Parts: sequence; C-alpha cells; structure tokens
Amino acid sequence: MVRVRSRTPLLLLACGLVLITATGCSGGPAPWTAAEASRSSMVATAPQPPLDPGPYNAVLRSVVDGQGLVDYAALQRDPAQLDRYIKALGALAPERFASWPEAEQIALLINAYNAFTLRAIIDNDPIRPSIKAIPGVWKFRRHQLMGRGLTLDGIEHEILRREYNEPRIHAALVCAAISCPPLRQEAFTGAALERQLEDQTTRWLASPVGLAIDRAAGTVRISQIFQWFAEDWPRADPQAAPVPGHAKQSAVLRFIARYRPAAERDLILGGDYRFAYLPYNWDLNRQSP
Repeated sequence: MVRVRSRTPLLLLACGLVLITATGCSGGPAPWTAAEASRSSMVATAPQPPLDPGPYNAVLRSVVDGQGLVDYAALQRDPAQLDRYIKALGALAPERFASWPEAEQIALLINAYNAFTLRAIIDNDPIRPSIKAIPGVWKFRRHQLMGRGLTLDGIEHEILRREYNEPRIHAALVCAAISCPPLRQEAFTGAALERQLEDQTTRWLASPVGLAIDRAAGTVRISQIFQWFAEDWPRADPQAAPVPGHAKQSAVLRFIARYRPAAERDLILGGDYRFAYLPYNWDLNRQSP
C-alpha cells in the first residue's frame, strides 16, 4: 500500500512550494504563489485523465529484455517514441497532476525518472560505459517536467522521497547500472502500482544484486541502496521489531524478509549471521551486442 507523508497536492513541483535548490528547478519566478496553488488545488477536485503511457510502453517493449537490460544502441537510432513521451511530460499541466490519486502521481514520477535516465544515456555518442561517466547527470542536467526544469536528484530526493512515504520506489527507480533493480518492460500506472511495486521488489530481492545469502559462510549481504537511503525504511515502519544482533538495520531486514521464501525469511529475522552490503556495479545495464 502506498503511504503518503504529505497530502499537499504536488503543485509543489512548481518550485514555489518545495525548495528544489541545488538539485532542482531553474531560476526565475515560480508560476504560482502558495495561495494560487491552493486555489488551483481546490478547483481540481475531480481526477483528470492520467498521462498516456503508450509511447513509453512502446519504448520499453522494444528495447528492454526480460532481465531488465537495455538495447541503448537501438534506442539511440530511433528515439522518437521516447521523445514523444518526454515532450508530454514537459507539457503536463501541474493542476492535472494534482488532481490524480497519490498512486498515479508516484507512477508518473517513477516513469519520468526512468525515461529521463534513458534519454541521458543515449544523448552521448558513443554511449558511455557507465552513467557515472556523464558529468552532472544527476545533480545538474535538467529535464522538463510540467514546464519546470528538474534534475534526476530533484525528482528522486526532493519529491518522491520527501513527499511520499513509500520505500518501494527504490525497487522501481533505475539509474542505468547493472546493480540497479531491473527496468520493467511496462510503464508504471496508478491502477497497477501496488502490483507493480510488489513485483519489482520481489524480482530485485530475488536477484544477486539485491540480496545474497551464504549459509555456509554465515553471511547476509544486501544492496547498497538500502545503505544510501537507510532512513526511508524506518520512516515507513517505525514500529519494526528489532532483529537480534542487527537493531540498526531492523526495518530494512524486516522489509526484505517479507519478499523471501520462509526458510530465508526465518534466517533473516533470526539474526544469526554476519551482515554486509554488496559491492555496487556501475557498469551500464546494457544488452550484450
């Protein structure tokens, strides 16, 4: 279930309501004052239609394989559908976005992050071997979303993580690296978001980049994503019972255990193991030539 930290309609994307500073909106006056945004949100009470994900679905079906790897060369040769979707993201009216249920908002923001990441990769010719080889890709490069220039960090940290109490987004945001969760072959939608996030989390934690248990060595290792964003899980589950020997990671470990078979779940919750984080492979999540 999606848990929302703030029920303020996300007209906050218009910069006047959320400070997206070094990682977010470009300079210049915000198109709304707080009072104007409040009036707009009161008018937009009936949900308006969600953004058509058709062009983005066409991209994902065309260039993403069953393991979540991407044929970037093919996408670079024919980016028309991706650019069509990105253009629609830029033209999306904030009032329309604000009228949607929270699940639809989250789905749109995840899709935007992943689509912008794809565009950032194919903008380089030749394609870089790692997203980390693209200067400013997260903090400085801006993408048009609802008429505002936002960075990838702005979308993830200042909007998704700040405004929604939903740690499963970390199984859905794909930063184009081998150690990222797999990119889905379908767009996220509000109607299917719960199923999609559950499936994404299950797939991620069933993979060696999400969780690695070695019973013989007595170790449990998990993705560094759980370390980088460690505060998101206790915030979502503040009453998590301690895992023996691993109190600091209890909320994360209890979250992970929910998605694993009974034998692994019992091991994780029992606490009798050495805990560590997996190395992170930043090589591009590209299909083999």
